[in-house]
Amino acid sequence: MSTTRPQVIVLGAGTMGAATCMELARRGVRVLGIDRSSVPNSNASHHGGSRIIRECYFEHPDYVPLLLRATERWGDFERTARALHLLHAGPIVHRVGVLYVGAEGSEVVDRSHESGVAHGVPCERLDAREVAARFPQFRLPAGWSALHEPRSGFVRPERAVSAAVAIARMHGAEIHEHEEAIEWSETAAGVRVRTDRGTYEADSLVITAGAWTPKLAAALGVRLEPLRAVIGWFAPRDAAACDSSRMPVWYIDRPGQSGVYGIPTAPDQGQPIGVKVAFHGGTPCDPDAPRVPATGAELAALARATSEFVPAAAGRAVAAATCLYTMSPDGHFVIDRMPGCARTWVACGFSGHGFKFMPVIGEAMADLATQGETRLPIGFLGRARFGA
Repeated sequence: MSTTRPQVIVLGAGTMGAATCMELARRGVRVLGIDRSSVPNSNASHHGGSRIIRECYFEHPDYVPLLLRATERWGDFERTARALHLLHAGPIVHRVGVLYVGAEGSEVVDRSHESGVAHGVPCERLDAREVAARFPQFRLPAGWSALHEPRSGFVRPERAVSAAVAIARMHGAEIHEHEEAIEWSETAAGVRVRTDRGTYEADSLVITAGAWTPKLAAALGVRLEPLRAVIGWFAPRDAAACDSSRMPVWYIDRPGQSGVYGIPTAPDQGQPIGVKVAFHGGTPCDPDAPRVPATGAELAALARATSEFVPAAAGRAVAAATCLYTMSPDGHFVIDRMPGCARTWVACGFSGHGFKFMPVIGEAMADLATQGETRLPIGFLGRARFGA
């Protein structure tokens, strides 16, 4: 039980919850973060060793201003974590570039380029011949092209969540792990949360519970679907060519099929080793059920896609894991006040492309929890677009 009444309670201390706790605590706000598992952990959406960061955004151009702010905040976050000696295993951010690849008319390539140019993001169109000359690890079919975004790359998710929670605690935040929230309500004086350990009251509540949001925010009025996504790590055929000093992060937009992405090896990688490869998407799952391990057929499909487009990376599979996406109906985030509530806010439905926004979502949720509004441009992510 908390000995001091918090001002804000955050349910879920994973990606967005950890960032929210950190931002609130750094502002001097008394915050209590509650998570049903350890922080970080391999059962949620913030594991797997790496997550892509980028600013050219094919999903929707309105995300780009948030991404530009996120770029600033990733830099601030890393400098703070390094100054506090929290990065013993290596950096959080790796800016190795991102290569988007697709056939003629690829929406991924074209929309990424359009959004980048509209917001002044450095990026360059390349044809198949130019890709072969600059990045010989890749093999593009005739007529295909690419977009190279040099200042993007990837981040270490477990490292980021651990550092955010450590910074939050250093600033006085209370983070309860292995404690499950059962119910919450608004009161005349604020909010009340009951868990399997006790009952807590605060001025406001933030729900950032990932795949468990449907249980905690059933009244949201937006259907959220957890998906099981398979990740594979492959021993590269050409190890030097697949190192982050030479290979960018990549996304292949395959016509009529799921996109496939990959993240190069790096000296600070640790286990598992190899080039990380996954399809963008997954299959519906119950987040509380035992996670079905990756199958041989699933890894073989990843291997075929890698061999077709990135033959230098297509060695044997050395490791596999599964991750959670929590999909909204339109694949875009949901950030808003809970229906009928004055003091309860929710951030959910990150649909497999949310981690890169971690620091800016933490900033936005801290604003909402303490001020009821934010100057950050999140209006397009409200639940009103669903009629909720």
